[in-house]
Amino acid sequence: MKILGIDPGLRVCGYAVISINSGDVKLIEAGICKTSTNGPLEKRLVQIQTDITSLLKRHKPNCVAVEDLYSHYAHPKTAILMGHARGVILSTACSSGIEVKSFAATKIKKSLTGNGRATKPQMQKSIKSLLGLANVPAPADVADAAAVALCCANSL
Repeated sequence: MKILGIDPGLRVCGYAVISINSGDVKLIEAGICKTSTNGPLEKRLVQIQTDITSLLKRHKPNCVAVEDLYSHYAHPKTAILMGHARGVILSTACSSGIEVKSFAATKIKKSLTGNGRATKPQMQKSIKSLLGLANVPAPADVADAAAVALCCANSL
C-alpha cells in the first residue's frame, strides 16, 4: 500500500510518499511544492493542482492523507488562504478516484509521539526515528507531510 501525505499550504506544500508492506514502512519520496508568492491566487492554486496531479500519476497512491485546516484566531486570513490550497488538494485527489483521509494536527502528533502538543523539533526527530532516516527531515513541511502519512498508516 502507498500513502501520499500532504501538509497543505498556499506558499509551500509538503509531501511524503510512504509504502507499507507487511508492517514495514519505507519513505519513497518527500519534498515540497512551491508557488510564486507574487502571483495571483488563481494561478497559485492551478500550480498546486498541477503538482499534486503529477505526484498522483507518478506514485499512484492508494490513499491521500491531508492535515486538517488549523486556524489561529489572530491570523484568520492565513486560515482562509490555506483553505483554498487544501480545497484544491482534496478536489484533485478525489477527482483522481483516490481515497482521501483528513487528520487533525493534534491527532497526528499524538499518533506519533503520544503527545498531541508535540513541538516541530519533536515531530521531526520522531519522523527521523520512525522512518530510519539519516537526517531530520527539513523543511518542517516535509516532516509534517510524513507525519500525516504515518498517522494514516497507523489508522488502517
